[in-house]
Amino acid sequence: MSALCRDCLTITEAQTTRRCPSCKSPRLVRHDEIGTLSLAHIDCDAFYATIEKRDDPSLADKPVIVGGGRRGVVSTCCYIARTFGVKSAMPMFQALKACPNAVVVRPDIQKYVAVSRQVKQLMLETTPLVESLSLDEAFLDLAGTERLHRRTPAQTLAQLSKRIEDELHITVSVGLSFNKFLAKLASDLDKPRGFSVIGRAEAVEFLASRPVTMLPGVGKASALSLAREGIVKIGDLRRRNPKELAAHFGTQGLWLWRLAHADDTRTVEPRSPAKGISAETTFESDIADIEALKRVLWSLSEKVSARTKAANVGGKVVALKLRTSDFKIISRRHTLDRPTQLARRVFETACDLLAPEAHGKRYRLIGIGLSDLVEASQCDEADLFDAKGARGDAAERAMDKVRQKFGAAAIKKGRSL
Repeated sequence: MSALCRDCLTITEAQTTRRCPSCKSPRLVRHDEIGTLSLAHIDCDAFYATIEKRDDPSLADKPVIVGGGRRGVVSTCCYIARTFGVKSAMPMFQALKACPNAVVVRPDIQKYVAVSRQVKQLMLETTPLVESLSLDEAFLDLAGTERLHRRTPAQTLAQLSKRIEDELHITVSVGLSFNKFLAKLASDLDKPRGFSVIGRAEAVEFLASRPVTMLPGVGKASALSLAREGIVKIGDLRRRNPKELAAHFGTQGLWLWRLAHADDTRTVEPRSPAKGISAETTFESDIADIEALKRVLWSLSEKVSARTKAANVGGKVVALKLRTSDFKIISRRHTLDRPTQLARRVFETACDLLAPEAHGKRYRLIGIGLSDLVEASQCDEADLFDAKGARGDAAERAMDKVRQKFGAAAIKKGRSL
């Protein structure tokens, strides 16, 4: 069995030693196929919380929750907070009940976007085949990079994780396998700062005893449907007739049957387009005043704008989401005459969508999004008949340059204060 040292990158045939023969590090990854596998999933560990701890050393040993107020939800939390039972997407009041000593930090999306771009740049220096899934995770295909880096893909991944840690002062977990499904599973096996491998030889056996909820797309409702058919473990799914699965569950049944056999032929798509970019917030108390709603809407418009600019895209459809005090969802959409990535244009359109709904009704949540995404080069073409708008666009671009140079908090518009 081969062993990779994650510190000095040496690969040895030592099977029983607990430390690297070269540098004496205990951080060894052992696997028979570690020299041949090349498809990876990299996941930043507790991304938002790790950045906040990096930027404020006083938080290092404290449970940190990144999220909204008492009526918001947990965006993410550090591993200390997780030992108390705090989880992402948990209502904030539940999280603080479980961990009353937690330090709650409001999200700074523009800062996280900036760090995400730095991480992706390091990934792209490793391989051009990088498929971003979100700000904090991506697939990488390192097949064919051996001659470029003069290392196996596993060694290159270990070096990449070291660079991210040394240069950006955050940590990542690596999953290495032969397809996307298993690489993503592997990256969750040894967090934080992990490196796990699932090879061809053990893949089917590895999956057999795992619950079906480990399969992508299988949530609580799907799991209950499968359980009614006697399918609880992935091994149960593998033993079923695919035609019967198709009859009961349609194309999803066939897809799950293939995954149960460790069969996933999806390739890493560097330009895999996002369907939309959005941001929303839940209020501390219900809001009816339209001006108060607009102030929140501007902040969300800036977040959406920052994310589109970071992704080098823009959108043609602006969508407004509202949740009433009795939990009813109101959705409104408007198609622009030309795609945009500017906060001003998103905000103005959102205000037009909000106006008919703001007639005394109280809301507990508001959200805004851009969809029908296109490349940034197709966005915000000049309107010869809108001189005022052109000046506003130019001002926003100027503000972006200041933020890139001096940080996200360097300059704000009056309505942000």
